[in-house]
Amino acid sequence: MDLGISGKRALVCASSKGLGRGCAEALAEAGVDLVLNARGAEALEATAEEIRSRYGVAVTAVAADITDEAGRARVLEAAGDLDILVTNAGGPPPGLWSDWGREDFIKALDANMLTPIALMTAILPGMIDKGWGRVVNVTSQSVKAPIPQLGLSNAARTGLTGYVAGTARQVAGKGVNINNLLPGSHATDRVIALETAVSKAQNVSMEEARKIRWSAIPSGRYGTIEEFGAMCAFLCSQHAGFIVGQNILLDGGQTNATI
Repeated sequence: MDLGISGKRALVCASSKGLGRGCAEALAEAGVDLVLNARGAEALEATAEEIRSRYGVAVTAVAADITDEAGRARVLEAAGDLDILVTNAGGPPPGLWSDWGREDFIKALDANMLTPIALMTAILPGMIDKGWGRVVNVTSQSVKAPIPQLGLSNAARTGLTGYVAGTARQVAGKGVNINNLLPGSHATDRVIALETAVSKAQNVSMEEARKIRWSAIPSGRYGTIEEFGAMCAFLCSQHAGFIVGQNILLDGGQTNATI
């Protein structure tokens, strides 16, 4: 399918690996020029070069902490005029409610709620002026069904979801569509951290921890970054103009809900 976005320009956050990279590659395959951001310069530049070589699109790599005001300013200056924004950040660590204090919540809010909001605040006016734009926020299945050990993520990402619910409907009439992608368990570094937590909590091997996690997924496996990226690219396409303020699960059926 021709997504109709060849020649557009996108900023994809946390895109040196994992779900962010999956989104970046799918957009590049559709002909979108990219601005990639992550904190690690070496991994980011390697990813940028691979995408340039494979897809023949322009790729600008900006190594910076997107949650830091100065880092975010550098990224936005390099990004320039954007048509597409994909916000993404690693989730805070798992734990018990008693583990976290105010600073832990502030850090989670900065990364998973306030940074995406700051990026949208900066970029939406330009999209509105052009009469076209796409924003995809990578959040989590936990906003639909909270995960007990991910209280920090539950709180911060649900706050972002509430913000998007209103904002998406304010800008939809200007040709700008904002939606959220809610990943379940995908084959990324984040999964290894969660498997490690299961392994320690239940005193089992990593292989057994993986089997335990797979048993909760009707698909019987983790998702791939390619599957995730394909959905992101579709939401950024010309075909997604009537999708507004939605929270789309990619979780292999793990969230047991009708609506």
